Amino acid sequence: MSLDSHIEASDIRKVHRVLISVFNKKNLIEFSTSLVKRGAVLISTGGTARSIMKSGLQVETVSEITRFPEIMEGRVKTLHPAIHGALLAKRDDPKYLKEMNKHGIQGIDLLVVNLYPFEEICISGADMNNVIENIDIGGPAMIRAAAKNHAYTAVVTDPDDYEDVLVKLDAYEGGLPFSYRRELAARAFARTAAYDAAICNWFSALDTAVPLFRTVSGKRNAALRYGENPHQTAGFYLTGEKRYGVGTASVLQGKKISYNNISDADTAFELVAEFNPKRTAAVAIVKHANPCGVAEGETVKEAYLKALASDPVSAFGSIVALNRDLDLELAREIIQNFVEVIIAPSATSEARVLIEKKRNLRLLLTGGVPDPYASGIMVRSVASGFLVQSRDNRVLEDTALKVVTKRQPTLSEIEDLKFAFCVVKHVKSNAIVYAKNKATLSIGAGQMSRIDSARLASQKCNEVSMGGCVAASDAFFPFSDGLLSVIEAGVTAVIQPGGSVRDEEVITLADANDITMVFSGIRHFKH
Repeated sequence: MSLDSHIEASDIRKVHRVLISVFNKKNLIEFSTSLVKRGAVLISTGGTARSIMKSGLQVETVSEITRFPEIMEGRVKTLHPAIHGALLAKRDDPKYLKEMNKHGIQGIDLLVVNLYPFEEICISGADMNNVIENIDIGGPAMIRAAAKNHAYTAVVTDPDDYEDVLVKLDAYEGGLPFSYRRELAARAFARTAAYDAAICNWFSALDTAVPLFRTVSGKRNAALRYGENPHQTAGFYLTGEKRYGVGTASVLQGKKISYNNISDADTAFELVAEFNPKRTAAVAIVKHANPCGVAEGETVKEAYLKALASDPVSAFGSIVALNRDLDLELAREIIQNFVEVIIAPSATSEARVLIEKKRNLRLLLTGGVPDPYASGIMVRSVASGFLVQSRDNRVLEDTALKVVTKRQPTLSEIEDLKFAFCVVKHVKSNAIVYAKNKATLSIGAGQMSRIDSARLASQKCNEVSMGGCVAASDAFFPFSDGLLSVIEAGVTAVIQPGGSVRDEEVITLADANDITMVFSGIRHFKH
């Protein structure tokens, strides 16, 4: 293969000496063997060297080069001028060459390093000593040295890049071009930045929920076609958080998933996670970041049909999320409508076969349901910075509801109130949710005033009997007119956080209309 026309021969650095020191030994022997076949000399450390030697390949140990043993249980092995000088040397600078000759330093052309699994150890819940021992020191130091000196030294930090490196070596007759070395250097600095971010956040979490410095990092999972609109670029990055959802999902089929698909699928799946799958089946149908139908049922099919009845028009081109596995009965119902994405913990083989007939329908299987109680952080960018807050993990089941009206709620009203308040938590503010028989009747979302949300929701279900339904509000009613609009819709019970200076006025209105009202003490703004 000929060189690219824009790459000069002087831009290509031959790979003669390779230092390999890896924790993740995926494809290590295959890659090492391929390098040797291409004429490379291998240098290595500790367990990596032993693995390479067992395969029959020759390898020079770092201790042989430094003339100093690995000490302190392997904490110190590569932190030596003979190694870092070999990584940082400018090979065409006479002053550097003089010093290399004086100290017997031979340059390293390719560094292959991946780091101790600090992020994975943190997620596993290991004890503090184990976490600290998995803070890599020598690895990041070498990576940064090689990346800084990418004019002369190439660096690889991910086993998934091995094959690409070999292809490049073949294409450039045993060398790597400057443009590729620079690309690898950028990936290397991104890796050490993410690694340090994980360490920083772990230490910060030990002392404060709001540290002085906050770092956010992720590894690209997918480059997306575009963002919310075609003129915006976008990518999907994983932070390493162990939480079931779009980040753990396998995309079994369908068109390439989009930015909006991922965002809406996350909203939908987090919503159905509010309902314990051991207790009930639940389905959420989401469109443009808001649920248009949510319901519980004995089966996922029953829950889906109840949720769809809430707003079948808005459900066109929606996301459907389940808290239980997708079965054949529900799959038959879903494919009768145009749906963009189905997201579920798993699916039966029969359901998968049926869904395959809808070639554009994306099926995401997450492997589990996220824990609504789990802590975590939410991040949003603003001009010149970003906002960070803890995840809204307040669950209504743990809250004692306070009845503030003369009339006590019935058992069925209590169940519907709890259901509606779980839903309103995931609706853009201001939000009003009307529900009956553990299914939404209508949802008013994202209005500038609460009364408009209430009126909008009641107008959307003007063909549905609202008598005996309940209403949930994500925040208190600041004036009695908002509650009046809800009462006019036909509700018999209302749940809201309470806490307004006009609570008594609102309670008096409820008593005058013989409806029951309960305070949750929890506000669920979602912007």
